[in-house]
Amino acid sequence: MSIGVAEDESRDIQVRLPAEIDWHMLDKSKFFVLGAALFSGVSSALYPAVVLKTRQQVNQSPIPCKKMAFLMLRQEGPRAFYKGFGTSLMGTIPARALYMTALEVTKSNVGKASVRVGFSEAYSTTTANVVAGLTASMAAQLVWTPVDVVSQRLMVQGGCTKRGSSSVSNYTNGFDAFRKILRVDGIRGLYRGFGISTLTYAPSSAVWWGTYSVAYRLIWDGIGCYKCKWKKDEKNCENGKILVPNPLCMVGVQGVSAVFASGVSALITMPVDTVKTRLQVLDGERGGRGGQPTLTQTVRDLLKEGGFAACYRGLGPRWASMSMSAATMVTTYELLKRLSTKNQ
Repeated sequence: MSIGVAEDESRDIQVRLPAEIDWHMLDKSKFFVLGAALFSGVSSALYPAVVLKTRQQVNQSPIPCKKMAFLMLRQEGPRAFYKGFGTSLMGTIPARALYMTALEVTKSNVGKASVRVGFSEAYSTTTANVVAGLTASMAAQLVWTPVDVVSQRLMVQGGCTKRGSSSVSNYTNGFDAFRKILRVDGIRGLYRGFGISTLTYAPSSAVWWGTYSVAYRLIWDGIGCYKCKWKKDEKNCENGKILVPNPLCMVGVQGVSAVFASGVSALITMPVDTVKTRLQVLDGERGGRGGQPTLTQTVRDLLKEGGFAACYRGLGPRWASMSMSAATMVTTYELLKRLSTKNQ
């Protein structure tokens, strides 16, 4: 569904935005090929922040982000910031394709159904975004969870995960990690934390897309009010004239909306993400079946280390990573959709 026209009803001001591109309007082959190339580039630029966040979450003693980055650089070299990147990239491409497909199909169908029922455009757009974000994330977890397990094991390998000791894992590459995890723990090892991953990413995606939709509309409403009230733009504003934003302004609004949505989503889901990361990375030392830690044990150990504040270790890198990723991804995604639109 499209934002279409955002209105300030008190002044009858309208901001005319390009119509939303629905799933049926896309050239699917171009959409997936261009998407793989664009999002691979974005992922490579943002990957170091993900590694930092993971290291902080796994470490039992809190280490500031800057100090952690310095220690990694001094002890392991620049390559430490890209440990597991190849594995992550190989899994991200199919996972991202599945995510985008589920997102667009659900958004289009739910949005149209909401309008037919009689909901307003604003409510329909927000509802469609929330449901689409939830559905897309749940579908993508089928691919993302094994990729997360393997890539996160590689991220923390060689780093300090416990006081005075290193990560016990020793993998030569992603294929070796995949083989060893499968041999020791079976398929359950690759899907370790699948339930909590779904509980982390599905609500996070739903909150993100819902917040993004609301923030996007409110910012455009504010721009319309500002231009007419403070700039005295009588030429465009009197008698309900329509304001047509330039492309740079649209990219700016998309970026700001994405950063705001990322902050809200990160704050809400951070504790679950920390527990999920520990479940997937650390081996159980007691109480876990087959050497795997239980959810209760992981939460208890985390709270013992630093109370509820320990659940928010890595919040800075996660927020920064999510904000940069979301702002870049959403602008890239909108560009991708316009580049992939069918000629007719």
